[in-house]
Amino acid sequence: MSPQSSPRLTMKVRNEPLEFTSPFRISGYVFKAMPATVVTLSDGEFEGRGEAAGVYYLDDNPDSMLATIEGLRATIESGLSRDSLRELLPPGGARNALDCALWELESRRASEPVWKLAGVSLPHSLLTTFTVGADEPDVMAHGARAWAQARAIKLKLTGELALDIARVQAVRAARPDVWLAVDANQGYSRDGFAPLMIALRNAGVSLLEQPCRRGCEAELDGIEHLIPIAADESALSLGEIDALPGRFDVVNIKLDKCGGLTEGLLIAAKARELGLQVMVGNMAGSSWAAAPAFVLGQLCDIVDLDGPLFLKQDRIPGVQYSDGRVDCPEAVWGAAQAAVQSE
Repeated sequence: MSPQSSPRLTMKVRNEPLEFTSPFRISGYVFKAMPATVVTLSDGEFEGRGEAAGVYYLDDNPDSMLATIEGLRATIESGLSRDSLRELLPPGGARNALDCALWELESRRASEPVWKLAGVSLPHSLLTTFTVGADEPDVMAHGARAWAQARAIKLKLTGELALDIARVQAVRAARPDVWLAVDANQGYSRDGFAPLMIALRNAGVSLLEQPCRRGCEAELDGIEHLIPIAADESALSLGEIDALPGRFDVVNIKLDKCGGLTEGLLIAAKARELGLQVMVGNMAGSSWAAAPAFVLGQLCDIVDLDGPLFLKQDRIPGVQYSDGRVDCPEAVWGAAQAAVQSE
């Protein structure tokens, strides 16, 4: 996984709106779009692309990402490796976009696909969750039925205990056949953990993601894990993984949080050493964001890569969904040779 030294580069960078087909609600937020920053790096012969949405709850947004990247243009274009990038920028969206562009550029120079450079076995399609945004219970049940191909579903909750329980029960009644997870998106405090966990276990839910607020992880101390608990906002980067065991059972790796595929692979290895399960997700985004996460997903126990399905328009070619699984042809991103792309 050692990056090659990088000659002088030419960089193009822009922001794109990436509008959703309909508003999407989670705890504390309603999204109509997930704007992204797109970086293209070229050495004159080969080029690589990276897309990142940033981390909305940290005010890491495309406007600030674009300004950060432009402010470092001279340094980036003078020659950059993935190792030097980790020293140049902190975890976050700007580093993710650049890191993924460097991976694809490196793969084309080496005439090897990204998955092989990353030390991953030949990729195969992955069972993915399909997300249902927070809404009234009957609306969420309808949404779960609408994901007819889904074999795994993740529900967004809002921290309203009685309503959240009703949401879970309605979806479980509508889809008794699926593996079910819920994402609280930091919506709960300690008083709500026990009744929520009991209700989730009784409804056959297999995963509770991020019940507590970031910075309040001590609230999980002494809580019986009736079902596995996953860290999302509580695990932004490699330096935060050591603190998870005992409070969390699973770490959700998102490349926008940690700053790219390079760090994502390091987190996955560290999590395994600590006895944690590994999950991969993304901050919505197009197929250009899902593709690097798909490479990481080959090493994961749980996969949540349905982001492109929420967009009015995705990349062509794009990731593919069939029978509840996601697949990513190399032509989307990370192939050893460039293919014709549509933006």
